[in-house]
Order: sequence, then C-alpha cells, then structure tokens
Amino acid sequence: MSKGRLHSFRSAGISRSKSEGTLIDFDEPTPPTNNTDIGKKELELLIDWSNAFREQNISKPSNPFWNGLSESNPFLDDVVQANTFSKSHAHTSILKEDPYLLFSEPKNRNSFASSGDELDIDNLLRKAASRKGTRSKSVSDLTILDFKEYDVSSSTGQILAPDLEWLQNDREAYKMAWLSHRQLTRSCLDLDVISQSPGWAQTQATDMHTVCKIDHQGGALQLTGSDITIHVPKGHVSLGEYQDICLKALLDPPASLNNTLSTTISPVLEITLSNVNILEALLLEIKIAAEVKNDPYSQVMTEVGTFYSYNKEGPYEKLQGGYIYKNSLQIKLPILSRITYVVTAAQAKLIQPPAASIYDYIDKSVTVAIFGPKHIHPAFTTVLTVIGHNYTPEILTVDDIKKSGKNMPPVVFQLWGKHQFVLNSIQDLSFYLAPNNPNFKVRAVDNQNEIKEQQLKRGKMIRIQFPFSLNGGAEVNSFNFMIQIIDRKTNTLVSEFDVKTPKPAPKIQSSSKSQSHFQKRKEIISAPIPLLSTITYPKFQDKPLKINNFAVTLKTVLRQQKIEYLLEYFKGDTIALLGEDKVKAIGQTKIKEWYVGVLRGKVGLVHCKNVKIISKEQVIDFSDRQFTTKMLLEQIALPFKKLTYIYSSVLSLVSEKVMDWRCLADALGYSHLSLDDLCHGHTENEFERVSSVIKKLKEDCHADSKKRKFHYELIMGLIKMDCQGLVARLTQDTVILTAAVQLGVRWRELAEKLARLTKQQMEAYEIPHQGKSGEVSLQMMWKPAFDFLFTWAAHYGESYRDVLQDLQCALDKMKYPETRHWRELTGTLIFINCLEILRATAFSKYGD
Repeated sequence: MSKGRLHSFRSAGISRSKSEGTLIDFDEPTPPTNNTDIGKKELELLIDWSNAFREQNISKPSNPFWNGLSESNPFLDDVVQANTFSKSHAHTSILKEDPYLLFSEPKNRNSFASSGDELDIDNLLRKAASRKGTRSKSVSDLTILDFKEYDVSSSTGQILAPDLEWLQNDREAYKMAWLSHRQLTRSCLDLDVISQSPGWAQTQATDMHTVCKIDHQGGALQLTGSDITIHVPKGHVSLGEYQDICLKALLDPPASLNNTLSTTISPVLEITLSNVNILEALLLEIKIAAEVKNDPYSQVMTEVGTFYSYNKEGPYEKLQGGYIYKNSLQIKLPILSRITYVVTAAQAKLIQPPAASIYDYIDKSVTVAIFGPKHIHPAFTTVLTVIGHNYTPEILTVDDIKKSGKNMPPVVFQLWGKHQFVLNSIQDLSFYLAPNNPNFKVRAVDNQNEIKEQQLKRGKMIRIQFPFSLNGGAEVNSFNFMIQIIDRKTNTLVSEFDVKTPKPAPKIQSSSKSQSHFQKRKEIISAPIPLLSTITYPKFQDKPLKINNFAVTLKTVLRQQKIEYLLEYFKGDTIALLGEDKVKAIGQTKIKEWYVGVLRGKVGLVHCKNVKIISKEQVIDFSDRQFTTKMLLEQIALPFKKLTYIYSSVLSLVSEKVMDWRCLADALGYSHLSLDDLCHGHTENEFERVSSVIKKLKEDCHADSKKRKFHYELIMGLIKMDCQGLVARLTQDTVILTAAVQLGVRWRELAEKLARLTKQQMEAYEIPHQGKSGEVSLQMMWKPAFDFLFTWAAHYGESYRDVLQDLQCALDKMKYPETRHWRELTGTLIFINCLEILRATAFSKYGD
C-alpha cells in the first residue's frame, strides 16, 4: 500500500467508500484500555461542542415518538423541537452524553450506550461464537465460530482507533464516524477480516467465491462450476502453519487490458491469502477463451500473457513463464500479497493492415448466456448476457429491471443455458429470440437487441433484457426458444442455440405425493456418486410391485402387424400404470402420448385416449397382482440386448463409480466365486477388482453369446445395487451411440430438426473424420453423427429423460422415421419411466 494512501487514512480518519461503506486506518495503535477516562477528558477539551447544537425554532411534529428517537440516532435532533435539550437527560443521545463512547474499548461499552440496532455488538459476537447445536446459523455466526473472545475484542479495539484532531469542531466528520461505526457493527462478518480486506462482508461485484484452509501438505482449490483451479504445493507454508485461500471470479475485466491491441480472455481472479509467508509458489490452472491463429504473422505478432495487480483496476504487470496447450493455461503465481488480482489477456505488438484489431490475430470464444427466473409466469423477463471468457455464473443479480417505467428491486436470475462460439472478427451483432410456443411473445426492452463493436472491445459483461408475455388466458407451460446471433453488416447467421425454460411455479396446494415424486426423481438423477472409499449398497428385494395407479381400457386394440413395446388389449381390461409421466412416441402413423402399463405379465405402452384413469378402490378384476420387481426388471432391461455400446467406455465408467466389487459380483451372479477366481493377477485397489468382475462377465457372455448379453446383464446388476444414477448415464451414452450408428448419413436431417444446423456447421462436424479422398466414408459417418448428438445432449445437463424424449420426437418427425423399425429407443423410454416404481418397491428404505 502506498505512503500517500496511508497518509490519507491518517489525515482523514475513517473515509467512505462505495462498496465497503468505510475504509479503516489499519496501522493506528490501539488506545490502552486503562486510559479510557483520560482519553475522554482529552477529547472533551479538544472539541468545542458549544456551537454544534444550536436551538432551532421548529414547529411541533405530529409524530408522538419523536422524543425517543434520538436514543438510537443522534442526528435526528436536527429536525426535533428546540426544547429537546431542556428535557430530561434520559433522552439525551450518545453524541451529547459521551462522544468517546463510539471508540471506547468493548469492556467499557454497554448495551445502553450502543444504538438500537447494535445492542452491544461485542456481547452478541461472544454469544454467537458460543452458540452450538442449533439447527441453522446465520452467515455472521459461521465466520466467527473459530475465534476466541479475546480475539474479537482486540480486533474491535484496533480497528476503531480514532483520529481526535479530525473530529475537532467538525460535526459532519463526527456524523460520518458514527454512521461508519454503525454500518460496521451491522454488516461486518468479522472485524479482524475487515482489517485485512475492506469490504469483505459487503456486496461485491463478484459472482462466486470458494474458500478453503490448507496446511503444510498442500492441496487444491477449484472455483465452483468452472475450470479454474489453484494448486497448492506441499511445503507452501511452514510445518504447523495454515493457509486460508479465498478465490473469487470478477466478471468485469479492467479497462486498461481491453482495447484495439489487447483483450482479456479470462475472468479477473481475486486471490486472498491469510498467510503471506509462503515458501512455495501457487500454480494456477485455467481455461482461456482464445487461441492464436495458425498463420505465421499472427503467431509472431500475438502473445498471450498473464497479468497481476494488487488493485482491481491496475496497473497490471506481466508474470513471466507459463505453459499453454490449446485453451489450457498453467502458470506459477510467485508474487502474492494479501489480495492479488490475476487475469489473462491476448495482446498484439502492432496492428498491420488489413488487420484492424487483436481479434484478427486470434480465434476468441464468446459466451452467450440466458438467465431467467426460477419458475416461469404469464409475464417474466430473461436477461441475455455476452461474456468475453469461459466462466459463466450460475446466478446473476440484476438491479436495473423496469416495470411500467419504474425501477424494480434487485432480482436474482438463474442460468438457463449458455452457448460458446468463435468471434472471428470484431463486429456489430444482433440477437433475436424465437419461442416455439405461439402463446408467448418476446421482444428486447426498447428494441435494444444490438451490440456495437466498441462494447465488445471493452470486454465487460453486456446484458440485454427480453421480457416474455403470455397472450390471453392460455395455460403456462415450459417451452423452448431459439436464440439467433446475426452479423448486422452482412445480415448472416453467426450462431444459434436452443434454451428450455423451467417449469411454472408449483401450486401452493401441491400434495405430499407430488413432492415425494419429485424428490425421488432428483435422487435417481444424482445418485449415487460415492464420495467415500466405502459405501453400503442396499439389497434388491423380489416382491410384488406397489401399484397405486390403474386404468380401464375403453376399446379393443389388436394389431395385425405386431409392434414391439405396444400393448394389445380388450375393452374393459384393467391395466396397472407404472408411472405418472406420459411418453411421446410414434404409433402406426403419427406421434401420440402413451402411458406405461402392465397387462397379463407384459410391460408396454397404451394410448392415453384409449383408457380411463380409475382409483385403486375401483379395481374389480386385476390379473397382475403378483407381478414382481424381478419380472419387471427383466422386461424393461430388454432394449439393452440390442443397443450398441463401447466396451472400454463402459468398463472405465463402471469401475470408477462402483465402490464394492463383492456387491457387484453378488448382483451379477458370482457370489460363489472368490477374488482369486475373478482376478487373473494381483489387484491393488477397488478399481481393479471391479474391473476384474466386469471382465469376467464379458468373457462368460461371449462364451455363451446366444443366451447371455453383456450389456443387458450388467445393467440389471447395477439396478440391483441401486446405482440408478450410473444406469442413467450409461443409458444416455448407449442410446446416443446407437442412434448415431442407425442414422449414418441421415444424421444431417436430424441435426437440422434438433438444432437447425447450417450446411457449414454440419461440414465442420465431418471434417475431422474425412479420409484421404476428402470425404467421410459411409462406414465412418456414425462418427460425426455421434459428435453432434453428444454435443447436443450436453446442453441438457443431468436431464437425461428430456434428452431421450426429445431425441425420440425428433427421430419420429423425420421424413422416413428411423423409429418405425428401430424401437429400442421407445423401450428405453419405458425403462426410465419404470425406474421410480421399481426403486420404491425393491429397496425397503425407499418404500418405507
């Protein structure tokens, strides 16, 4: 910190700041506690308060509580009656009673001397620190739990050390000090941390931060939801010492590094350390949003560098060294202070025509993200953001929302979807949103859907608001909308992507049944990804299904041409429904909605319009009462006998996720074999033991390929271990691979329906797989198809159900639908819709 800045602290005492509310003189000595009375007398002699409070002739206010307000705010006396000072001292403010009380030691300060909102802040801190066993704690409690009482007291006294000369004959200065103190006591998480980092507890221009405590052994700290990691080497601090690291990503880069010759290609990282006595440098690993073009001139004229500063806005100095491979950067950070700001930028030495800016020398990726509310409503606003790096926050606070011409309070938006594309040159862009639901209309606020070149050059996050509104009294349902990015000069499509809205807000009268249904689905999607080295898997139980939903058929359906996975029935048959969700799939000629049901021991689909839902009490004659979990599992897993899979990928994924080889062996029917029987050699860890079990299954299935299918039996075994999260991942991967193989050269037709890819974009998927002739052979055409489907499915995140359902609908809508003769995808939709009822019955912990 510069000498000039320290001098300003001392000369002006406590100064105001936009974000922190106050800046503190960190180095001022603490007044000794035993000289408090002497200090008070000196302060009274130094300051002449005779002219500070003059009597004023103010009309009597109508508020009967005016006389008591000055106890909590000494500056309300400016608007109180002049005769206030002649009244009892019971209502005298702390300013007139004892000005030094604001800066006295905590031991000499009681709750009566504090403002109404403070109520002896030190006593509250001590109580919060000693509070244990409570169900929940506030943010303030969590940060001080590790501090002792004397730590809090000493730090408080240190921070609030006053400059007495500053207060002499200056009522406004004293008012500032009082307000600063009031703000500190109300908003600081920990006063000692404030002395190291002003504004730690205030609202910052940052999205997410991660904190960890690391000892002499070292470790790693990754920013949540990003590719940003700080590696702490062993011996970073001395033995017995600790390092507290806080990592933040600031979305807006410094202006000095964004111009014609330079552009930032990473977020600004704020690295805060508790211990600056380091022995080994930190290693930063980050993915950058640009690559230098391959031509020789760009390679010579462009340099990618990492810069650091101790102030957010700079000046920034370049760090030496670093290693870049494609878009990954690794660099040591030897120069660190308490707070250090680090950012990566691409810079050109000079611009040689026809180049006009640094963008002509690099391929820079730009991220376009869509943020919106957690639930959609008849009228809601989305925010389109353009970010010049790879990091996208999960939430975004927007404080400039307007409604009916009035500013609304700040709103927190959720990330709905994002898309990256390469900006080959700096250009003006326009953005258009096109919902596939005709009931919703959308347009940019004030039709400002354009971004200028200069805005992109500045590098800051650009936000455009797009309000949606529902026509008439139509029902609110989730829908998709397309975002198109247009080059304004040439009016050509730069890129486009699809985003799905969340569902409408659930009704207040929602039953516990629907809530538990949603909770079970969340468990299936996310479970189990074991975090521990050992995990206890539940035992699969073969018992009759717990069926709660039934339907009666309204007509007879007998198919002359048998269609796999579609039920046949007579009028009046009672069908047990195995899921509350509907499946969209093609029948004979068109796409319909179906229920998944079981009739006479067969699981399949029944057209929704051909049945009437009845309650459990209305069931008269039902023939499938003894339909068991084992029977259901054997049927719904049948599609995996015909799906295509990559053995190495399946082996690697299952070996990584399954944590108990013995449990897997029992589920696959190898309970009679020992580890020596399953393993051909010595195994050192659980990964190798699980791999040996899978290899054994593969060998046995190959030996008896007519009766046994490896993928089918493996999926059944994993479900018996309740690894439904892993099964969902395997299901999506195998369906995507099989669809790519089935489609072959027809993948282009599907790509146009799913993502509206242009001809150039389709060719870009095929280029890596071209042979010597410059074309992709028919046998290899599944590879670009797989690349496209894999990229498309990645936008859905963990929503594997939506991936399979949307893929089914897109295949059904093709000119000659693949799904008419390839019904395995329909079978997997039945499979995933039966997982919930199977899990609820087969594993007692869920049924109970």
